[in-house]
Amino acid sequence: MAEAFVPVALGARAGLGLGKPHHARIQFYAAREFLFSFSVCFLFFFAVFFVNQILLMAEDILSKKAPFRDVMLLLVYAMPSVIAMSFPFASLVGALMAVGRLASDNEILALMASGVPSRKAFLPFAILGLVFSIASFTMNDYFLPLGTIEFGKLYRKLISSTPALELKPWSVKRYADVAVVTGEQVGNEMRNLLVFDHGSEGNARVISAEVARLISGSDTGEVILHLEGVWYQTIKRDQSDRFEWAQAKTMDYRFSTKQSGDESISIGPREMASVDLARVIREKQAILDERRLKREYDLASARAALEDRYDEDLVAGLPWANAAERSGPRISAVRSFGPAPPEDRTLQVYTLELYKKYSIPFGALCFVVLAFPLGLTARRSGRAVGFGLGILIAVLYWAMLLGGQTLGTRLGWSPFWAMWAPNAFVLLVGSLLWLRRIGRG
Repeated sequence: MAEAFVPVALGARAGLGLGKPHHARIQFYAAREFLFSFSVCFLFFFAVFFVNQILLMAEDILSKKAPFRDVMLLLVYAMPSVIAMSFPFASLVGALMAVGRLASDNEILALMASGVPSRKAFLPFAILGLVFSIASFTMNDYFLPLGTIEFGKLYRKLISSTPALELKPWSVKRYADVAVVTGEQVGNEMRNLLVFDHGSEGNARVISAEVARLISGSDTGEVILHLEGVWYQTIKRDQSDRFEWAQAKTMDYRFSTKQSGDESISIGPREMASVDLARVIREKQAILDERRLKREYDLASARAALEDRYDEDLVAGLPWANAAERSGPRISAVRSFGPAPPEDRTLQVYTLELYKKYSIPFGALCFVVLAFPLGLTARRSGRAVGFGLGILIAVLYWAMLLGGQTLGTRLGWSPFWAMWAPNAFVLLVGSLLWLRRIGRG
């Protein structure tokens, strides 16, 4: 608490307020306070998101007795996502806790009484908020795509060596030439299993089993299922109107979990850096623009053809019934274009992901703008109120973000506003609080 009175003493000594060296000392003190609160909150959110990641893996991976080393690697590859999400929310709660502590101990009041403007005290918060935003963006834009790609590679490897990862109840799994449909799981058995495949001669085959048990799997991705209560039907490749069927008490069915093109990696928007994602969006937009331009040209041609036919019938003086019958195909051609131009839903999804890559990381800076004036209201309770208030705002912000993403995906809202509306709202509220509480400082 001794340092809390340093600004007053320094201001009294100076007579006309604090000089620039003392401003720097005060800003360093405020930055240190913010960094301490941020570190505590970062560990808290990291633990929350990390535990959530473990729970997500628990049923799918840990319960299937996957190798411990591979499970740890999966957690490491999922780490960039956890870290990227922890930065913004730790900035919010950390700033609220730090400012709340300074306000409750009257240190902010001492600064203002000594002639230190509020913006000087806010400057270290703003700088650190920007640093946290850049760190979160780097993690989200570079390390997260790499981690997601490596996560996918290792997960596919685990599927090959631990087939139980794939054989889940009430699911449909497709492989190169096999589709497996599973029903209820009882212990280590699957009930009412269906297999659709092509036999060695290319004949279509359907196999049903009342009970199925996984016997073994290998590193090559080969799976052996022991089936009981088997019924199967075969349709000849060259005789689609004929089929054969048979029954058996038991059967051992062998197939490979390696999918065609399994060595290649499907890269989605989440696995792309922002530069690559922007390039793909431009390409998709160019293709969509070309489709729309072609539609307009074809529609104009269809309308012109309909007008020509109408003029011909008018000149020939045909009765209306005959003219309508002759023009019917061309009217249908015009109607076939529909009322709306073509759309590309994948373009909307990719654009939403691009703006999301920026909005979440730079939410850290927006949160600091809100947290500083809001934290000044905690004059008595300090860090405790700041922590609780920060958690509440974080939940509301996350709900707004999910709502914007849903509206952008399903209702076609502007991708920019769908992702940036929460940040804009935070900045607006923070600006109003600045004008009301510390704008005169």
